[in-house]
Parts: sequence; C-alpha cells; structure tokens
Amino acid sequence: MMNTSRTASPHRRAHLLAAGAAAVTVGLWASAFVSIRSAGAAYSPGALALGRLLAGALVLGAVCVVRGEGLPPRGAWRGIAISGVLWFGFYMVALNWGEQQVDAGTAALVVNIGPILIALLGSRLLGDAMPPRLLAGMAVSFAGAVAVGLSMSGGGGSSVLGVVLCLLAAVAYAGGVVAQKPALGRASVLQVTTFGCLVGAVVCLPFAGQLVHDAADAPVSATLNMVYLGVFPTALAFTTWAYALARTSASRMGATTYAVPALVVLMSWLFLDEVPGLLTLAGGVLCLAGVAVSRSRPRSGATEAAVPDAVTAQGPASGPAPAGAPAPAPAPAQGPAAAPDHGSDAEQA
Repeated sequence: MMNTSRTASPHRRAHLLAAGAAAVTVGLWASAFVSIRSAGAAYSPGALALGRLLAGALVLGAVCVVRGEGLPPRGAWRGIAISGVLWFGFYMVALNWGEQQVDAGTAALVVNIGPILIALLGSRLLGDAMPPRLLAGMAVSFAGAVAVGLSMSGGGGSSVLGVVLCLLAAVAYAGGVVAQKPALGRASVLQVTTFGCLVGAVVCLPFAGQLVHDAADAPVSATLNMVYLGVFPTALAFTTWAYALARTSASRMGATTYAVPALVVLMSWLFLDEVPGLLTLAGGVLCLAGVAVSRSRPRSGATEAAVPDAVTAQGPASGPAPAGAPAPAPAPAQGPAAAPDHGSDAEQA
C-alpha cells in the first residue's frame, strides 16, 4: 500500500504539471488573436509570420545556449523538419492570410476542425486511443466552436479563398502536431521547439523583403505586437505545448485547444470592449465543458492515467526521457518498464 501511494503521488504531480503547461499554452494562443488584429493591419501575412518566428527563434536560441542544448539527435530531425514546415511555417502564413479574407467567426470555425484531424491522424499513425470521453468531449467542444463561429460571423465577409486558406491551415496544424509527437521521444522539448521554429523561419525567408518594407511604415504598437507574438505565443507557448504533448496523447492535447475560442471571446470582451451575445457565451461555455470532459478520466481508469504520467516523472521540461514518449497509447507496457518505482492547447493563432 505504501509503495502504491508513493508512486501515485509523482504521477499526480506529473499530470498537474502537464495540465498546467497546456493551460499556459491555451491562454497565450488565445491572446495571440488580439495581437494579430493589431499587427495584421500593418504587416502582410508572410511578413508577420517571419517577424514572429525570428523573434521566437532568437529567444529560444538564447535559452538553448544558456542551457547548453546541442543539436537534436538524427532520429528526431524528420519530425522537427515536418512540424517546422507545416506548423511553424505554412500554418502561420495561411492563417494570417485567411483571417484577412474571412471574418473571425468563420476562421475560428474552419480552423477548429484541426483537433478532429489530430485525433484521426493520431489514431491512425500514432496508435492513440480514442476513449468515449475524448470523443464525447470533442463533440461538445466542436458544437461550442460552431456556436461561437456562427455568432461572430459578419455575414458576407467570407470568401472562398479565405475558407480554403483556413482549411489548409487546419490541415497543416494537425499534420505538424502528429509529426512533432515522435520527435519529442528522441530530443528534448527545447530542442524540438527551437529547431522547429528555425525551420519555420527558413521557410518564411522569401518574405524578408516584405518584412523590411512593412516594418519601415508600421506603427510601434504593431511591431511590439509582432514581437509579443514571437516571444510569448510562439517561444513560450510552443515550448509548454511540447512539454505537455510529450506527456499525453496528440488527440487529448488537440482537444484541449478547443478552450481557445472561449478565451478569445473573454479577452475580446475585456480588452477590445467587444460584448459577446448570448449565443457566443453559450458556445464558449460548451467549448470549456467539452475540454473538461475530454481531459477527465474515469475513476476506475488508474492504469490509463498512469501511462502518460509515467513519462512526466522521468525528466524536466527541457529533456523528457526518450524511452517513454514515443510509445503509442495502446502499448502502455513500455512506459512503466522505463520507470518501474505519456497529444499542447492551437495557437490557434
């Protein structure tokens, strides 16, 4: 009995740390919508993405130097490169461009198919489990996202191009998350995030001339918002996302990002004086309720809870133990074997 209590405590602490990291990610990604509204008025989509990624890479690179992080192992580069191209690069440009073509409600609605795609890809490619609570929570949250999207739609502000761009952004987001998950089993959280950001910045280098041009004419507030996007919703939030993703399934982390629309509604109310209607508020509540359901665990599912949490107890945020993280959810035997005594809520913006 005493041994069981001693092992349960680290698992609980690990679970709380991962949940806290996911909460930080979701909060910062929600705040990004507010900043993008300001910076996007002065910077073109590609220039904004490049400026944001350069600011994020600078901060992450400095942290890597201070912590003595080297290059990621060879086995992690495939996942880092794919997530860097799809999520850090293509996703940000497509979403910035898409939000200039459609209203905020339509963009939020289309992009929120991303968690569903993550669940499908995670189940197919990573072997993620699809428990009933996760499916039910995602259904409730998606209904909430639909309500928020419909209530915020401006009616006539959408275009086919904008919808297609938001759809491509959702696909790139899902592909990037699923590609990142195996890399986190071979390299540290900081390595995966830093070099993924660098890859994204390289992909966006063709927009360097536009960035210089826009920066010369942009107001200081827009440039500061771009820097904020790079330091907090990118450098910090993507790191806390990777920390949490390394310790749970891609499907569960994807479902967590459904809290973003609810927080965007709240932040718009507080900082932009955009008073939400009843349908918007109801949709936000549904989003949060669905996330709570998807992340809840049945009381009898102690074994299920121990699988992802076992990884967390093995190492700090900058370096999860390689043995536990790459193990797919249906094969829990490998996690405990590595430690006797494991999936992030999108920027979305």
